[in-house]
Amino acid sequence: MTSARDEILGRVRSALSDVSGAPGDALPESPRRAPLTGEALVDHFAERVADYRAVVERCSAADLEATVAAALPDGASVVVPPGLGFEVVGAAVDHGMTAAELDKVDAVVTEARVGVAETGTIVLDHGPGQGRRVLTLVPDRHVCVVRADQVVLDVPDAVVVLRASIGDGRALTWISGPSATSDIELDRVEGVHGPRNLHVIIAG
Repeated sequence: MTSARDEILGRVRSALSDVSGAPGDALPESPRRAPLTGEALVDHFAERVADYRAVVERCSAADLEATVAAALPDGASVVVPPGLGFEVVGAAVDHGMTAAELDKVDAVVTEARVGVAETGTIVLDHGPGQGRRVLTLVPDRHVCVVRADQVVLDVPDAVVVLRASIGDGRALTWISGPSATSDIELDRVEGVHGPRNLHVIIAG
């Protein structure tokens, strides 16, 4: 007796019978943008991030702490992950805060693992300086620091950087602008699934 699964797979095989290429054949190369390097690459990343309605700033490594402080509203309560590579004056360090506790925090400051220029995406693998996923999803404002030397051209390049994290089974968070969605009338609503405000600081 033929199962529904066997019948469906049989139809698929029949439909593909005249398609060239064996299952083991190498996949064709994905189309990729002409390479960008240096300042042009970082500029492209900054433009794409800004397209998502995120605030984007650039600063030198020496000015990083002052730039982060200026990105935080006066009197805001701030939390940072353990292992952050710079000081945020007055910030609390997350040591397992609950979602309810984080909901009372105004802003979180983290570092990133990699920035993708072509898509304007920031990726966190939640290593030191990046914190737990919940830390970057609950507070209303996320100030994220991306080092200029962490910016790569596109997603395949980012996956190479993230290969060890993927192999270790670590969670990855891909951020393309503030959290946003639309209702049935296409009215944009921000902050439904994460921070309403994303402030990206490119250092270096």
